[in-house]
Amino acid sequence: MRRFWRKRWQRVLVIFFTGFVALSSFFYVWLFRDLPSVHSLESGLALPSTRIYDRHGRLLYEIVDLYGGSHRTVSLDDMAACLPEATIATEDANFYSHPGVDVVGVARAFWINVRGGEIKAGGSTITQQVARTLLLTKLPGEERTVKRKLSETILAVQLTHEYSRDEILELYLNQTYYGNLAYGVDAASRIYFGKSPDNLSLAECAMLAGLPQAPAEYNPLTNFEVAKERQKIVLDLMVKHDYISEDEAQIAGDEQLTFGSEPFYINAPHFVAAVWTQLEREYGDLLLSGGLEVTTTLDLDWQLTAEDIARRHLFALNNPRDGSPPKNARNAALVAIDPYTGQILTMLGNPDYFDEGNDGNVNAALALRQPGSALKPFTYAAAFNPERENPYTPASMILDIKTPFVTKKLESYTPSNFGLVEHGPVLIREALASSYNIPPVVVLDDIGVNELIDLTTRLGIENLTDSSRYDLSLTLGGGEVRLLDLAAAFAAFPNLGQRIEPVYILEIKSPDGEVIYEWEPPLLGSLEIDPRVAFLINSILSDNNARIPSFGTASPLNIGRIAAAKTGTTTDFRDNWTVGYTPNLVVGVWVGNANNTPMYNVTGVSGAGPIWNEFMRTVLDNQPELSFEVPDGLVRAQVCATSGLLPTEACSNRVWEWFIEGTVPTEEDHLWQLFEIDSRTGELATEETPEEFRTQRAYLVLPPEARQWAAREGIEPPPGDAVLVSRFGEDSEVRLLAPDSYTTFQLTPLIPYENQRILLSVVTPINTDSITYELDGEPIASLEDYPFEFWWELTPGQHELTAIATLTNGDTLLSRPVPFRVDSYVPPALRPASGPAE
Repeated sequence: MRRFWRKRWQRVLVIFFTGFVALSSFFYVWLFRDLPSVHSLESGLALPSTRIYDRHGRLLYEIVDLYGGSHRTVSLDDMAACLPEATIATEDANFYSHPGVDVVGVARAFWINVRGGEIKAGGSTITQQVARTLLLTKLPGEERTVKRKLSETILAVQLTHEYSRDEILELYLNQTYYGNLAYGVDAASRIYFGKSPDNLSLAECAMLAGLPQAPAEYNPLTNFEVAKERQKIVLDLMVKHDYISEDEAQIAGDEQLTFGSEPFYINAPHFVAAVWTQLEREYGDLLLSGGLEVTTTLDLDWQLTAEDIARRHLFALNNPRDGSPPKNARNAALVAIDPYTGQILTMLGNPDYFDEGNDGNVNAALALRQPGSALKPFTYAAAFNPERENPYTPASMILDIKTPFVTKKLESYTPSNFGLVEHGPVLIREALASSYNIPPVVVLDDIGVNELIDLTTRLGIENLTDSSRYDLSLTLGGGEVRLLDLAAAFAAFPNLGQRIEPVYILEIKSPDGEVIYEWEPPLLGSLEIDPRVAFLINSILSDNNARIPSFGTASPLNIGRIAAAKTGTTTDFRDNWTVGYTPNLVVGVWVGNANNTPMYNVTGVSGAGPIWNEFMRTVLDNQPELSFEVPDGLVRAQVCATSGLLPTEACSNRVWEWFIEGTVPTEEDHLWQLFEIDSRTGELATEETPEEFRTQRAYLVLPPEARQWAAREGIEPPPGDAVLVSRFGEDSEVRLLAPDSYTTFQLTPLIPYENQRILLSVVTPINTDSITYELDGEPIASLEDYPFEFWWELTPGQHELTAIATLTNGDTLLSRPVPFRVDSYVPPALRPASGPAE
């Protein structure tokens, strides 16, 4: 029996041993058979050639090495000491102490990832990254497998035994991709800062060291604020690992960076860099294993035209022929895009990529900038939506007068037009075409900020998604967008509602001619804008007559053919825009300064407008003129040009307007009213007025809040008390006109306190006998004479004002309360020190 069990155990041990040897052999062959030699590192430093062409096959750039020859390597002694220090602190703090693998980091990554068989979390040391990039075969699908990670680990240990730590660090710094076509620190320092690595400052080293983990996301030429946050993280890590002091980190963080690039031959450099970013993200293995032949969407002729036009117009702005001061406009960007395919036909990030003094390598086409009024069309498009209960129309009337609003922060916000001009009652057609500022805020206050954000997000503007950050000023440019995103969003108007995705690449081939990728026209998805709404915007923005009040008859927005256009200007002249389109082309232009310094009195129509005008005329020359498509479901109707309502006998100025079916007004105009006048006195006719002296005359009767504007404009009101019979007094609302809600008033010692007063005014029904003003629950004035205005002497404190109307039938009406504050004067010496900005 004992012999039987002994033989059985011997058999089990033989089987187990044989299985172990077979499994070990399989594992060894599986893992080590294709493992390259660590002595073949140098071959990995050569970047295979990738050629990038325009849409007609003309070479834009061949990516081998930016400055010719083989990949330029730089020794640690020939670079600023802070660059390897920043790199180690950021990428691999234990670089000089571990055996090539950070065991703790690998264990953590293994625990997170191995259950799925795919690496989702990192743990790679600098040595492992060198092994991955320079030794392992770049094949699609291998990048993130467990086998690949194990191979990296083995090679990293072998590298640590064969090479010194300084040699490995030197290899890493000379092969890492830093974005914008820069492989290695020599290329990176020259691409970003126009200098050799040994001349980099601590701030510049920290900026570069933060790039390798996500070069596109941390790109300072397009995402400067994000890059600065990343730079701060690097500096904090350098402090943590005792490379620098906190004071040195603070000084470096405050240093103003100047970007510039050493010249090398390349066409459309900003576009090529954007294409390379996409290639590196989606085809990184193939770029490093064999190179690619890439045909892009760009038209090189159009690109060179844009560069020439932008350069000339910037020179003209800074060297005015009329002897006026230079405009301090140093940078410009232009994007041309097909509104149906999304193909980018032109991308000018700056006229001169190598203009170091003016940050020429910053791609302003992809940088976040404030759009000014360029977002207004989307506000009106959201308001025109026929699915709304009461949609606006191009004929909706809005009072373009001083109008206070209350923000989410419970602060008073009163927008104003350019030049502080007010236009009284205007229709949306004129308000949008002439870019008035007050009407779109009125509309946005009605429809809600979320409606605008929802629309712009659906059209591809992804930087305005957080509604908690924005208020009513968003429609006037109180956010940041990219020129490319804005132009792509505008494409939804000529294509009648479709969202498009910008397209850079038409075709990708391997060096032997195999097609790896070929662009195909996108399938039509759901409409993001009702086609009829898109047409209404097209009609308004292409209406030269409607824009005359602001831009005149011969503005740069008129290109001699049907074209829609919208300008944008920030209040401090830091950004100005023109985005316009024909039925088959969208072009957006930005002018400003990459360093965000203000220009001098440059608007969208004087800065970006002329560039847009000349580019459109040039590239569309000899092309047939097209008209915007008119979709089904639209009708035309005649309305009163003042109110946008059905014209009456009193309204002599009438216009024809487009409407979505079902939105044609049914109410008659009430702004223009006929009154019977005694021709002898000019007053209202009475029962005693003889028939031969009775005459009818039309008067413009405006709501109470617009009557001060009418008086300033010299608009004659109806005689006597006739104004009180206007429709605007027939409702049963009592509404305070002044002061504005949440306004803060400041007392001053320069004027006697008894003379420091504010006007209290109110809108009332016509059957009002008297008005009582109550402040903080106590009556302060009772008035029986129209217009029921009262001057109140300012008293320090937080206050709440209400108005009570007593009607002829004895009923009373109460207004909504208006909160406001009056601050006492505090001498400067007694004022508390200002804290940090929130």
